[in-house]
Amino acid sequence: MDHVYSIQEITGIIKSLFEQNFTSLRIAGEISNCRPSSTGHLYFTLKDEKAALQAVMFKGRTWTLGFEPKDGLKVIVSGSLSVYEQRGSYQIIVETMELAGEGAILKMLEERKQKLAREGLFDRDRKRPLPFFPLRIAVITSPTGAALRDILTVLSRRNRTVSVTVLPAPVQGAEAAPVLVRQLETANRYKLGELIIIGRGGGSLEDLLPFSDEAVVRAVAASEIPVISAVGHEIDWALTDFAADVRAPTPSAAAELAVPVLDEITDTITQIQSDMLRSIGSALERIRLTIKGFTPESLEMKFRRIEQPLLMRLDDAKENLLYTMQARLTNTKHRLALLIRTIEGANPQEILNRGYSIVYNRQTGLVLRRAQDAVAACSLRIRLADGEIKATAQGQWDTHES
Repeated sequence: MDHVYSIQEITGIIKSLFEQNFTSLRIAGEISNCRPSSTGHLYFTLKDEKAALQAVMFKGRTWTLGFEPKDGLKVIVSGSLSVYEQRGSYQIIVETMELAGEGAILKMLEERKQKLAREGLFDRDRKRPLPFFPLRIAVITSPTGAALRDILTVLSRRNRTVSVTVLPAPVQGAEAAPVLVRQLETANRYKLGELIIIGRGGGSLEDLLPFSDEAVVRAVAASEIPVISAVGHEIDWALTDFAADVRAPTPSAAAELAVPVLDEITDTITQIQSDMLRSIGSALERIRLTIKGFTPESLEMKFRRIEQPLLMRLDDAKENLLYTMQARLTNTKHRLALLIRTIEGANPQEILNRGYSIVYNRQTGLVLRRAQDAVAACSLRIRLADGEIKATAQGQWDTHES
């Protein structure tokens, strides 16, 4: 007893004892404080009602997991105990991990959800809008449950005129799913409502399983009548939530989604009616004021006001046209007179009348234009205004003599 151990020595002894005697363990517990590290390792705590155990699953083993570990899942892990010397704490090094209890149910539901999703049962384009003002609603639930009472209470408060058909069905246990399917088919076959509410109150995960039954989910997706799924409380869920046209967090919320408040609609209609009558009255008054000025005298006056500018434009256009035509006619006459005078001035007879004559060479018939063209003894023919003279050229005239 005189030997004094160091911390490292005693921790090493404990580590050896653990690693030699607890090499293959299976431990059940609930995951808590789950902390995935950036390196890929998974650190968490396994706990039950009275104790807790640190756990680590290294990156090389996490790839074998078929689910995502998270707080609250009940699991069964297998591995070996070890001591983390730097902290003086012990932990289990996990080799495998599987779901236990509700964890197994969650795994099954996740696999079923993925399968049905791949088939397109949850696609958004399959969702239909709810009718705005349904007169008949079919409710598929337990006839003795609180869910039905809540639905009826809310429907009665919001709209007493809505007719409710209750299709009773067990909402938990092995016999529940076939009845739920049958009631969904009945509601569709006989058109028992313009809208279907299917659901129940809260419960454990096992209690809600009928609403995740594959046949029930398929029946909800196949319904020709729009469906609201109202299973459990807000934190609860079932696969019918994904297949239905609308998911309600509670049965009471489903009733609120199903029908509008009648009083609000009545008030809205009354307000719209009042606004419409007021608008019609204003429009009629404007029409009366507008047609008040349409007497025969005022119409004639208005016509005159429209006609007068047009007539004035017509008169102006006529005067402009006449003026233009007269100006062009005067100009044309003047030009014609000038042309006539020009033509007359060029007339040979007129030239002869003014005392001029034309001298021809009788032999050649050519007109003599120059003095040198008249040779001595040349026979000439001289044309005057009133006749001709025959002559003989005696010689050229000296044009320089005065």
